[in-house]
Amino acid sequence: MTVVGGIVAFIVIWTVVLFTVLPWGNQAPENPEAGHATSAPENPRIGLKFAATTGIATVLFLLLWYAADQGWLALIFRAG
Repeated sequence: MTVVGGIVAFIVIWTVVLFTVLPWGNQAPENPEAGHATSAPENPRIGLKFAATTGIATVLFLLLWYAADQGWLALIFRAG
Protein backbone atom coordinates (compact mmCIF):
# COMPACT_ATOMS: atom_id res chain seq x y z
CA MET A 1 0.00 0.00 0.00
CA THR A 2 1.42 3.38 -0.93
CA VAL A 3 1.51 6.33 1.46
CA VAL A 4 -1.20 8.15 -0.47
CA GLY A 5 -3.32 4.99 -0.60
CA GLY A 6 -2.87 4.54 3.14
CA ILE A 7 -3.92 8.11 3.88
CA VAL A 8 -6.99 7.81 1.67
CA ALA A 9 -7.91 4.46 3.22
CA PHE A 10 -7.57 5.89 6.75
CA ILE A 11 -9.74 8.91 5.90
CA VAL A 12 -12.45 6.68 4.39
CA ILE A 13 -12.37 4.30 7.37
CA TRP A 14 -12.42 7.22 9.85
CA THR A 15 -15.43 8.80 8.13
CA VAL A 16 -17.42 5.55 8.05
CA VAL A 17 -16.62 4.87 11.71
CA LEU A 18 -17.59 8.45 12.66
CA PHE A 19 -21.05 8.03 11.17
CA THR A 20 -21.36 4.75 13.07
CA VAL A 21 -20.27 6.30 16.38
CA LEU A 22 -22.27 9.56 16.20
CA PRO A 23 -25.59 8.15 17.49
CA TRP A 24 -24.01 6.44 20.54
CA GLY A 25 -25.46 7.77 23.79
CA ASN A 26 -27.54 10.57 22.30
CA GLN A 27 -30.72 11.50 24.15
CA ALA A 28 -33.19 14.14 23.12
CA PRO A 29 -34.09 16.65 25.85
CA GLU A 30 -37.41 16.24 27.62
CA ASN A 31 -38.19 19.96 27.31
CA PRO A 32 -36.45 21.40 24.22
CA GLU A 33 -35.89 25.14 24.10
CA ALA A 34 -37.94 27.20 21.68
CA GLY A 35 -36.32 27.32 18.26
CA HIS A 36 -34.28 24.13 18.75
CA ALA A 37 -34.96 20.88 16.93
CA THR A 38 -36.78 18.42 19.18
CA SER A 39 -34.39 15.66 18.10
CA ALA A 40 -31.17 17.61 18.84
CA PRO A 41 -29.16 15.86 21.57
CA GLU A 42 -28.64 17.60 24.90
CA ASN A 43 -24.96 16.75 25.22
CA PRO A 44 -23.50 15.24 22.01
CA ARG A 45 -20.00 14.66 23.55
CA ILE A 46 -18.39 15.20 20.16
CA GLY A 47 -14.81 15.23 21.52
CA LEU A 48 -15.27 11.79 23.07
CA LYS A 49 -16.81 10.52 19.85
CA PHE A 50 -13.89 11.87 17.77
CA ALA A 51 -11.45 10.13 20.12
CA ALA A 52 -13.37 6.84 19.93
CA THR A 53 -13.59 7.16 16.16
CA THR A 54 -9.84 7.72 15.86
CA GLY A 55 -9.07 4.69 18.04
CA ILE A 56 -11.44 2.36 16.22
CA ALA A 57 -10.34 3.63 12.79
CA THR A 58 -6.68 3.14 13.72
CA VAL A 59 -7.27 -0.49 14.69
CA LEU A 60 -9.25 -1.14 11.49
CA PHE A 61 -6.61 0.60 9.38
CA LEU A 62 -3.84 -1.49 10.96
CA LEU A 63 -5.80 -4.64 10.15
CA LEU A 64 -6.24 -3.44 6.57
CA TRP A 65 -2.55 -2.56 6.30
CA TYR A 66 -1.52 -5.97 7.66
CA ALA A 67 -3.81 -7.77 5.21
CA ALA A 68 -2.45 -5.71 2.32
CA ASP A 69 1.14 -6.28 3.48
CA GLN A 70 0.58 -10.05 3.64
CA GLY A 71 -0.73 -10.03 0.07
CA TRP A 72 -4.26 -11.02 1.00
CA LEU A 73 -5.58 -7.95 -0.82
CA ALA A 74 -3.17 -7.99 -3.75
CA LEU A 75 -5.92 -7.26 -6.24
CA ILE A 76 -6.99 -4.13 -4.40
CA PHE A 77 -3.71 -2.71 -3.07
CA ARG A 78 -0.34 -3.07 -4.73
CA ALA A 79 2.76 -2.88 -2.57
CA GLY A 80 4.90 0.06 -3.66
